[in-house]
Amino acid sequence: MLADASLHSRAVQIARTLARAYPQAKCSLNYTNAYELLVATVLSAQTTDARVNQISPRLFSTWPTPAALAKAELAQVQEVVRPLGMYRRRATALIGLAEKLVEDFGGQVPPTREQLVSLPGVGRKTANVVLGNWFGKSEITVDTHVGRITRRLGWTDQKDPLKVEADLRALLPHADWTMLCHRLIFHGREVCTARNPKCAICPIAGRCPSANPIPANK
Repeated sequence: MLADASLHSRAVQIARTLARAYPQAKCSLNYTNAYELLVATVLSAQTTDARVNQISPRLFSTWPTPAALAKAELAQVQEVVRPLGMYRRRATALIGLAEKLVEDFGGQVPPTREQLVSLPGVGRKTANVVLGNWFGKSEITVDTHVGRITRRLGWTDQKDPLKVEADLRALLPHADWTMLCHRLIFHGREVCTARNPKCAICPIAGRCPSANPIPANK
């Protein structure tokens, strides 16, 4: 979907309004370094950030580095991540990720997308989270909230995350994408929910075509 000037202008105004509405927006995962952010993001797939935050203190205190996690007993890692579900697969993936970090990158989280996605269990979304929130690069993370809200706003008509990301890059080429995505996620959790969005209290309802549909005869 190609962005025209009016759509771009409206999107810029919406981005500014969201910045004022959610000054506290940030990554919801708890972490103190790149390794912790990477592992927490991998674990957050098919569960909530809140649940990951519940088990991450024990995980990172037991295995504080990739080298430590690479040598971990599989059964012990399974026990720690069990509350997240799919614990056998998650534990195996974490140890494989740690081994790869040690073998290929000297135990350091690499700073490029190409290197990050070479790691087991790391896709583009996870890589973008790490690049945006640790390495300070402006990146777009398309989760369910971002995809839903940008479609409602008319910023994209795509459902594939890669295509949504491409539309957002074209629409807002100079935006702070990382923070915008955090604000969209906060907005999706608090106001623009999947079911029964709270349009009456939405700070961007006046510029949202889903909240203010254009009459059919216009």
